[in-house]
Amino acid sequence: MTPNLRKVALTAHVTSSVGWLGAVAAFLALAVAGLTGRDALTTRAVYLAMDLTGWYVIVPLCFASLLTGLVSSLGTTWGLVRHYWVLAKLLITIPSTILLLVHMQPISYLAGVAARMPLSGADLHALRIQLLIETGAAVVVLLVATTLSVYKPKGITRYGWRQRYDQRAVVAAVGTAVATRS
Repeated sequence: MTPNLRKVALTAHVTSSVGWLGAVAAFLALAVAGLTGRDALTTRAVYLAMDLTGWYVIVPLCFASLLTGLVSSLGTTWGLVRHYWVLAKLLITIPSTILLLVHMQPISYLAGVAARMPLSGADLHALRIQLLIETGAAVVVLLVATTLSVYKPKGITRYGWRQRYDQRAVVAAVGTAVATRS
């Protein structure tokens, strides 16, 4: 990747990843409002907003983060499986994406119920608590991924070491070939 293209890819990745985290944090606030709200109309609006936010903001940002992360890692020296922190982010993002899609089903169900009738504090209480807990866990997971991106803990995978060794061997061979021609 050229330096400018790398910066574009990195900007897209950071924007989508931080956007995903921010949208999930806003979703958490909605989950708290839905669980603790006493006004049936407000609670109804909260769950309808959660469904829209989930499908039209969080899911697209999740896929954008995954895609731009893959592009950035494959197009730079970091690589996809050379460094443990990149691999860890990948192993966080893929299951998070799958869990998000699974998590969207009860959200859509709750929004469907809210669209048909006002919800009282006792209606679907266990499901509403589940949404709050899962969303809180999602915020923590996304904060871990963000922390990995910022601190980039040292550690190269076996594949990374092997690739580094192969690159050094090629450089040494080219250097020897140039020196013998001179």
